[in-house]
Amino acid sequence: MELNLTRPIVFLDLETTGVNVALDRIVEICLIKYMPGGTSEVLTERINPTIPIPAQSTAIHGICDDDVKDKPTFAKQASIFSKFIGNADISGYNVIKFDIPLLVEEFLRANVDFELKGRRIVDVQNIFHKMEPRTLSAAYKFYCGKDLVDAHSAEADTIATLEVLKAQLDKYEKTSFQDKDGKVSYPVKNDMNALSEFSYQNKNADLVGHIIFDDHSEEVFNFGKYKGKSVAKTFGIEPQYYDWMMKSQFPLSTKKLITAIYLRGFNKASVSLK
Repeated sequence: MELNLTRPIVFLDLETTGVNVALDRIVEICLIKYMPGGTSEVLTERINPTIPIPAQSTAIHGICDDDVKDKPTFAKQASIFSKFIGNADISGYNVIKFDIPLLVEEFLRANVDFELKGRRIVDVQNIFHKMEPRTLSAAYKFYCGKDLVDAHSAEADTIATLEVLKAQLDKYEKTSFQDKDGKVSYPVKNDMNALSEFSYQNKNADLVGHIIFDDHSEEVFNFGKYKGKSVAKTFGIEPQYYDWMMKSQFPLSTKKLITAIYLRGFNKASVSLK
Protein backbone atom coordinates (compact mmCIF):
# COMPACT_ATOMS: atom_id res chain seq x y z
CA MET A 1 0.00 0.00 0.00
CA GLU A 2 1.40 3.40 -0.95
CA LEU A 3 1.41 6.11 1.70
CA ASN A 4 -1.46 8.60 1.62
CA LEU A 5 0.47 11.85 2.00
CA THR A 6 -0.62 15.47 2.02
CA ARG A 7 2.99 16.64 2.45
CA PRO A 8 6.45 15.01 2.48
CA ILE A 9 7.45 12.64 5.26
CA VAL A 10 11.10 12.02 6.21
CA PHE A 11 12.14 8.57 7.38
CA LEU A 12 15.01 8.87 9.84
CA ASP A 13 17.63 6.56 11.35
CA LEU A 14 20.70 7.40 13.44
CA GLU A 15 23.75 5.39 14.43
CA THR A 16 25.28 6.88 17.57
CA THR A 17 28.02 6.69 20.20
CA GLY A 18 25.47 5.43 22.74
CA VAL A 19 21.91 5.78 24.02
CA ASN A 20 22.16 8.78 26.37
CA VAL A 21 20.31 11.62 24.63
CA ALA A 22 22.05 14.31 26.68
CA LEU A 23 25.61 13.01 26.25
CA ASP A 24 25.91 10.86 23.12
CA ARG A 25 26.41 11.94 19.52
CA ILE A 26 25.47 10.93 15.99
CA VAL A 27 28.01 8.99 13.90
CA GLU A 28 25.77 8.25 10.91
CA ILE A 29 22.47 9.69 9.73
CA CYS A 30 20.12 8.63 6.97
CA LEU A 31 17.15 10.72 5.85
CA ILE A 32 14.75 9.45 3.20
CA LYS A 33 12.32 12.14 2.10
CA TYR A 34 9.20 10.51 0.68
CA MET A 35 6.97 12.75 -1.42
CA PRO A 36 3.25 12.73 -2.22
CA GLY A 37 3.12 10.72 -5.41
CA GLY A 38 5.81 8.23 -4.32
CA THR A 39 9.09 9.85 -5.37
CA SER A 40 11.90 10.01 -2.80
CA GLU A 41 15.26 11.59 -2.00
CA VAL A 42 17.99 9.99 0.15
CA LEU A 43 20.60 11.75 2.27
CA THR A 44 23.05 9.48 4.10
CA GLU A 45 26.17 10.80 5.81
CA ARG A 46 28.70 9.76 8.42
CA ILE A 47 29.48 12.30 11.11
CA ASN A 48 32.51 13.01 13.30
CA PRO A 49 30.95 12.89 16.78
CA THR A 50 33.91 14.79 18.34
CA ILE A 51 33.95 12.20 21.14
CA PRO A 52 35.28 8.60 21.16
CA ILE A 53 32.98 5.85 19.91
CA PRO A 54 32.78 3.13 22.60
CA ALA A 55 33.71 -0.41 21.54
CA GLN A 56 30.24 -1.68 22.47
CA SER A 57 28.65 0.80 20.06
CA THR A 58 31.09 -0.11 17.27
CA ALA A 59 30.16 -3.76 17.83
CA ILE A 60 26.54 -2.87 16.97
CA HIS A 61 26.89 -0.57 13.94
CA GLY A 62 30.46 -1.29 12.80
CA ILE A 63 31.58 2.35 12.81
CA CYS A 64 34.82 3.16 14.65
CA ASP A 65 36.77 6.35 15.34
CA ASP A 66 38.97 5.95 12.24
CA ASP A 67 35.89 5.71 10.02
CA VAL A 68 34.70 9.19 11.00
CA LYS A 69 37.85 11.09 11.98
CA ASP A 70 37.89 12.98 8.67
CA LYS A 71 34.12 13.37 8.38
CA PRO A 72 32.32 16.68 9.04
CA THR A 73 30.84 17.42 12.44
CA PHE A 74 27.08 17.65 12.89
CA ALA A 75 27.37 21.39 13.54
CA LYS A 76 28.94 21.88 10.13
CA GLN A 77 26.17 19.95 8.38
CA ALA A 78 23.24 21.00 10.57
CA SER A 79 21.83 23.56 8.13
CA ILE A 80 21.94 20.98 5.31
CA PHE A 81 20.02 18.43 7.36
CA SER A 82 17.48 21.03 8.51
CA LYS A 83 16.91 22.24 4.96
CA PHE A 84 16.53 18.67 3.65
CA ILE A 85 13.87 17.86 6.26
CA GLY A 86 12.10 21.18 5.70
CA ASN A 87 8.52 21.15 7.01
CA ALA A 88 8.06 17.41 6.45
CA ASP A 89 6.48 14.99 8.88
CA ILE A 90 8.88 12.48 10.44
CA SER A 91 8.81 8.71 10.70
CA GLY A 92 11.21 6.01 11.78
CA TYR A 93 11.78 3.14 14.14
CA ASN A 94 11.88 4.23 17.81
CA VAL A 95 12.10 7.87 16.72
CA ILE A 96 9.83 9.25 19.45
CA LYS A 97 11.90 7.88 22.32
CA PHE A 98 15.41 8.17 20.86
CA ASP A 99 16.20 9.37 17.33
CA ILE A 100 14.19 12.61 17.35
CA PRO A 101 15.28 13.70 20.87
CA LEU A 102 18.93 13.06 19.98
CA LEU A 103 18.59 14.81 16.61
CA VAL A 104 17.00 17.85 18.26
CA GLU A 105 19.77 17.82 20.88
CA GLU A 106 22.38 17.94 18.12
CA PHE A 107 20.52 20.80 16.39
CA LEU A 108 20.39 22.74 19.67
CA ARG A 109 24.15 22.26 20.19
CA ALA A 110 24.63 23.66 16.69
CA ASN A 111 22.35 26.63 17.53
CA VAL A 112 19.73 25.45 15.04
CA ASP A 113 16.27 25.58 16.66
CA PHE A 114 14.70 22.67 14.81
CA GLU A 115 10.96 22.99 15.40
CA LEU A 116 8.73 19.93 15.85
CA LYS A 117 5.50 21.83 16.37
CA GLY A 118 3.03 21.11 13.61
CA ARG A 119 4.80 17.98 12.42
CA ARG A 120 3.14 14.59 12.58
CA ILE A 121 5.41 11.90 14.01
CA VAL A 122 4.79 8.30 12.95
CA ASP A 123 6.79 5.81 15.02
CA VAL A 124 6.84 2.48 13.19
CA GLN A 125 8.24 0.72 16.26
CA ASN A 126 5.33 1.73 18.46
CA ILE A 127 2.81 0.58 15.85
CA PHE A 128 4.75 -2.66 15.56
CA HIS A 129 5.12 -3.22 19.31
CA LYS A 130 1.45 -2.58 19.90
CA MET A 131 0.38 -4.92 17.12
CA GLU A 132 3.28 -7.44 16.91
CA PRO A 133 5.94 -6.83 19.61
CA ARG A 134 9.31 -7.72 17.99
CA THR A 135 12.58 -6.22 16.66
CA LEU A 136 13.04 -4.38 13.35
CA SER A 137 14.67 -7.45 11.74
CA ALA A 138 11.74 -9.60 12.88
CA ALA A 139 9.28 -6.95 11.72
CA TYR A 140 10.88 -6.90 8.29
CA LYS A 141 10.72 -10.70 8.08
CA PHE A 142 7.16 -10.80 9.44
CA TYR A 143 5.63 -8.03 7.34
CA CYS A 144 7.75 -8.12 4.19
CA GLY A 145 8.85 -11.77 4.10
CA LYS A 146 12.51 -10.81 3.66
CA ASP A 147 15.67 -10.95 5.76
CA LEU A 148 17.14 -7.58 6.75
CA VAL A 149 20.63 -7.49 5.26
CA ASP A 150 23.11 -5.02 6.81
CA ALA A 151 21.00 -4.47 9.93
CA HIS A 152 22.26 -1.47 11.94
CA SER A 153 23.38 0.25 8.78
CA ALA A 154 21.45 3.53 8.86
CA GLU A 155 20.32 3.32 5.23
CA ALA A 156 19.33 -0.37 5.35
CA ASP A 157 17.36 0.17 8.58
CA THR A 158 15.64 3.26 7.19
CA ILE A 159 14.62 1.56 3.93
CA ALA A 160 13.34 -1.43 5.91
CA THR A 161 11.30 0.90 8.16
CA LEU A 162 9.60 2.46 5.13
CA GLU A 163 8.73 -0.95 3.72
CA VAL A 164 7.46 -2.17 7.11
CA LEU A 165 5.10 0.81 7.47
CA LYS A 166 3.62 0.17 4.03
CA ALA A 167 3.11 -3.49 4.93
CA GLN A 168 1.55 -2.56 8.29
CA LEU A 169 -1.04 -0.47 6.49
CA ASP A 170 -1.95 -3.43 4.30
CA LYS A 171 -2.07 -5.90 7.20
CA TYR A 172 -3.95 -3.84 9.80
CA GLU A 173 -6.30 -1.79 7.63
CA LYS A 174 -9.34 -3.62 9.05
CA THR A 175 -7.83 -4.83 12.36
CA SER A 176 -9.29 -3.59 15.64
CA PHE A 177 -7.23 -2.50 18.64
CA GLN A 178 -8.39 -2.36 22.26
CA ASP A 179 -6.61 0.15 24.49
CA LYS A 180 -6.03 -0.10 28.26
CA ASP A 181 -9.43 1.51 28.91
CA GLY A 182 -11.23 -1.08 26.79
CA LYS A 183 -11.90 1.31 23.90
CA VAL A 184 -11.91 -0.45 20.53
CA SER A 185 -10.77 1.37 17.41
CA TYR A 186 -9.21 0.77 13.98
CA PRO A 187 -6.14 3.01 14.37
CA VAL A 188 -3.79 1.70 11.67
CA LYS A 189 -5.09 3.51 8.63
CA ASN A 190 -3.49 5.31 5.71
CA ASP A 191 -3.67 8.68 7.40
CA MET A 192 -0.67 10.41 8.96
CA ASN A 193 -2.74 12.08 11.71
CA ALA A 194 -4.12 8.72 12.88
CA LEU A 195 -0.74 6.99 12.65
CA SER A 196 1.00 9.78 14.54
CA GLU A 197 -1.58 9.66 17.35
CA PHE A 198 -1.31 5.85 17.58
CA SER A 199 2.52 6.02 17.64
CA TYR A 200 2.71 7.71 21.04
CA GLN A 201 2.68 5.64 24.26
CA ASN A 202 2.22 8.77 26.43
CA LYS A 203 1.37 12.37 25.66
CA ASN A 204 4.91 13.67 26.02
CA ALA A 205 5.47 17.32 26.84
CA ASP A 206 9.21 17.04 26.24
CA LEU A 207 10.83 14.80 23.64
CA VAL A 208 12.15 12.00 25.85
CA GLY A 209 9.12 11.74 28.14
CA HIS A 210 10.59 13.17 31.36
CA ILE A 211 7.60 15.55 31.32
CA ILE A 212 4.20 14.35 30.11
CA PHE A 213 0.67 15.72 29.94
CA ASP A 214 -1.89 14.38 32.39
CA ASP A 215 -5.58 13.84 31.63
CA HIS A 216 -6.17 17.58 32.12
CA SER A 217 -3.42 18.54 29.64
CA GLU A 218 -1.17 19.82 32.43
CA GLU A 219 2.57 19.12 32.38
CA VAL A 220 3.56 16.62 35.11
CA PHE A 221 6.80 14.88 36.01
CA ASN A 222 7.24 11.34 34.70
CA PHE A 223 10.19 10.46 36.93
CA GLY A 224 11.61 10.83 40.42
CA LYS A 225 10.06 11.88 43.71
CA TYR A 226 7.53 14.20 42.04
CA LYS A 227 6.32 11.71 39.43
CA GLY A 228 2.73 12.57 38.53
CA LYS A 229 2.97 16.02 40.15
CA SER A 230 2.43 19.31 38.36
CA VAL A 231 5.69 20.80 37.07
CA ALA A 232 4.46 24.38 37.42
CA LYS A 233 3.15 23.89 40.97
CA THR A 234 6.30 22.04 42.03
CA PHE A 235 8.53 24.82 40.73
CA GLY A 236 6.33 27.37 42.51
CA ILE A 237 6.72 25.58 45.85
CA GLU A 238 10.28 24.32 45.37
CA PRO A 239 12.16 26.49 42.83
CA GLN A 240 15.42 24.78 43.78
CA TYR A 241 14.14 21.68 41.98
CA TYR A 242 14.14 23.70 38.76
CA ASP A 243 17.71 24.79 39.52
CA TRP A 244 18.72 21.18 40.14
CA MET A 245 17.26 20.05 36.82
CA MET A 246 19.01 22.85 34.93
CA LYS A 247 22.36 21.87 36.46
CA SER A 248 21.85 18.13 35.90
CA GLN A 249 22.39 16.07 32.74
CA PHE A 250 18.92 16.42 31.28
CA PRO A 251 18.63 16.97 27.50
CA LEU A 252 18.73 20.59 26.35
CA SER A 253 15.26 20.15 24.87
CA THR A 254 13.91 19.17 28.33
CA LYS A 255 15.64 22.17 29.92
CA LYS A 256 14.12 24.42 27.26
CA LEU A 257 10.63 23.16 28.16
CA ILE A 258 10.99 23.44 31.93
CA THR A 259 12.40 26.95 31.54
CA ALA A 260 9.29 27.93 29.57
CA ILE A 261 7.09 26.43 32.33
CA TYR A 262 9.13 28.15 35.05
CA LEU A 263 8.94 31.54 33.32
CA ARG A 264 5.24 31.08 32.68
CA GLY A 265 4.67 30.65 36.41
CA PHE A 266 6.96 33.56 37.21
CA ASN A 267 5.07 35.82 34.80
CA LYS A 268 1.71 34.80 36.30
CA ALA A 269 3.02 35.63 39.77
CA SER A 270 4.26 39.03 38.56
CA VAL A 271 0.86 39.87 37.05
CA SER A 272 -0.96 38.90 40.26
CA LEU A 273 1.20 41.33 42.25
CA LYS A 274 0.24 44.29 40.09
